[in-house]
Amino acid sequence: MLIRQIHSSDFAFISSVMDDWWGGRQVRHLLHRMFFDHFADTGFAAVEGRRSSVS
Repeated sequence: MLIRQIHSSDFAFISSVMDDWWGGRQVRHLLHRMFFDHFADTGFAAVEGRRSSVS
């Protein structure tokens, strides 16, 4: 597993699995691409293979 800074390109995958990750709760609408741009210097992703998840 690799820990790295988030990229804007991580948004598409992470937003597509948000509801499942939160146990089916409808939370995808709370995640905005702007966070991936604004917090790129301080946000991290745990990457395993080709998939990413926010840490």
